Amino acid sequence: MKLLVSALEPSANIYLKDILEHYHDKLDFVGIYDEKLGSPIYRSSDFAVMGILDVINKIEVAKLAIGEMIFLAKDVDKVLLIDSPAFNLPLAQSLKENYPDIEIIYYILPKVWAWKRKRVKKVEKYCDKLCSIFPFEDKFYQKSKYVGNPLLDSIKTFHQNGQNNQIAFLPGSRKGEIKRLMPLFREVAKEFNSKKVLVVPKLFSDEQIKEYYGDIEDFEISFDVHKSLAESDFAYVCSGTATLEAAIIGTPFVLVYKARKLDFWIGRKLVKLPYVGLANILLDFEGKEALHDELLQDEATKENLIKSYKNIDKERFLKASKEIIDILKFGSRDNIIEILKGEDKRCI
Repeated sequence: MKLLVSALEPSANIYLKDILEHYHDKLDFVGIYDEKLGSPIYRSSDFAVMGILDVINKIEVAKLAIGEMIFLAKDVDKVLLIDSPAFNLPLAQSLKENYPDIEIIYYILPKVWAWKRKRVKKVEKYCDKLCSIFPFEDKFYQKSKYVGNPLLDSIKTFHQNGQNNQIAFLPGSRKGEIKRLMPLFREVAKEFNSKKVLVVPKLFSDEQIKEYYGDIEDFEISFDVHKSLAESDFAYVCSGTATLEAAIIGTPFVLVYKARKLDFWIGRKLVKLPYVGLANILLDFEGKEALHDELLQDEATKENLIKSYKNIDKERFLKASKEIIDILKFGSRDNIIEILKGEDKRCI
């Protein structure tokens, strides 16, 4: 089978890598993904954006990329879109307009429960199989099916309620968010005598680490997010998938987030959810209490970060970890592989 792939986010490429490693039949793939996985027409990093100004600068690149993806689609059997709706929805529309019979699988659906609920109509019009990774998404999509969550495939290590004398710092995976959080994380790190572990995405090059993180002499570098979280007494985590990873593993943490003032103001106007962190959002949809603190913008100070550490309740995090695993139920990788092979009717 030949597959057209669009995976722009670092997390999307981690999930794609896992799928490829466990897809045991012959599979050729083309498209946009991390260069460490093959020979893409564009690298995922070519589309890395954070904020409205970054998006504007990438519009022309995106138009060219969609044109090239349409050309490649004439020779493929199926299409796999992963996350990134700002790019993947226009791509899906163009693909369907040019090739009405091509099967488009959308994995990690647009988060319409947070904002832009009008996207539901486009997703259901232009995509054939809608594969959800959160059980509550069927409240918003009529045609989606829950296939499990990819974190339950990858997380094998869990936090133990003991003293490890280690603090983890996870400043995100995008250049902008890393650069905004690292000065604060450096300040906070100086307040601890514990080992300070800086968790860096596996796909980052030495050049990216040097450019994005600046002075990291006080930190030990780790590329293993799950091991680092499991072995840490506490973690400072940028918003995103890592917050849910920490919650599943059971490591106490606080969400820390800083954006450009304009981007944050726009986001607050558009997003109507009471929480930012995925664990808190998931628990809220289940009618349960929020798990962790969320320190956003001006609230993200050294004093507040230290206060969150001092107020941790390890037992509560371990209990919530089991609740979240029960809510998510199972991993998604094997189901996605079956769907790609046409052997599963879970997504319609």
